[in-house]
Amino acid sequence: MTTRPLDGRTALVTGGSRGVGAGIVARLAADGARVAFTYARSDSQADAVAAAAVAAGGTAHPIRADSMHEQDVAAAVTRTVERFGGLDILVNNAGVGFFAPITELQMDQIDAMPTVNVRSAVVAIREALPHLGEGGRSINIGSINADRTPFPDQSIYALTKGALASLTRGLARELAPRGITINNVQPGPVDTDANPADGPVAPAMASITATERYGTSAEIGTFVSYLAGPDADYITGSSLTSTAASPPDAHRCGPKGAPTPPPV
Repeated sequence: MTTRPLDGRTALVTGGSRGVGAGIVARLAADGARVAFTYARSDSQADAVAAAAVAAGGTAHPIRADSMHEQDVAAAVTRTVERFGGLDILVNNAGVGFFAPITELQMDQIDAMPTVNVRSAVVAIREALPHLGEGGRSINIGSINADRTPFPDQSIYALTKGALASLTRGLARELAPRGITINNVQPGPVDTDANPADGPVAPAMASITATERYGTSAEIGTFVSYLAGPDADYITGSSLTSTAASPPDAHRCGPKGAPTPPPV
């Protein structure tokens, strides 16, 4: 019988019912982990992700939880432990973005981004730590916008992704003595429903990346599964960028009159 790299391990993925999160759930389950994942809205979408994992020979369990609310995030950790008997891997993937000049963003939008993108990750890590033992993994899903924002109207979103990178560096020192690693994955543009590779802004987005193409959720899932596995035991405190990005040429995508790209 072939042993998979995550056999016997339990994972919780926040925001796992669509896009990058669904790709992460699929790969962790395929690699042998028992995967719980949170979702905020569509029961049918979450059920489809879980069913696909089971059909591929994995295990996945959806948990309805809104990352805007601390109690929901904490309850998701508790429910994961109750269902699977423990927790070894935490993936903080839930995120939200609103894109407009800072003078045009509403305060509820400004508040939502750090709440979901940063505070919910902090809450999940705090709740997960009593259950993560030697070899435990915490993985944040950030963005290349933490290091470079080549388009306008992304200031608060970029702020939150920079905060995740700083959180990762700080917690690496705190968690290493316990045998727990923490890392931060910073994808470039990924082909999802919210940011399709054939969308109107895709050519401009792809052109600023070193690979000159969008990534896929499956590729990000592979990256996360590696960090969750035994071969990544010596990697911690790192922000790992999936593709380098350069500023756009002014004539190609100037700040005036150009559509604002979705987040990367």
